[in-house]
Amino acid sequence: MFKKHQIYKTDKYNMLTVEVQGKSLIVREISDQWGEECHTFLSRPELMNWAEKRFKPVDFIGKEEQYEAIIQALREV
Repeated sequence: MFKKHQIYKTDKYNMLTVEVQGKSLIVREISDQWGEECHTFLSRPELMNWAEKRFKPVDFIGKEEQYEAIIQALREV
């Protein structure tokens, strides 16, 4: 059984989930603009490196709590 973590979900078209499948971490990002993107990582540091590049603090000006919640949820995977 794979463990699935929901990082955020604003509606059924905008969400980010992480599945832990053994040693692999599979990130599914669903967006109403780009569709579904799937990323596979072999380690948590690799996942966090991607997250720091994908979620930049300058994109969350005025929404710092949302940024911190996303990064914290990814750290807890």
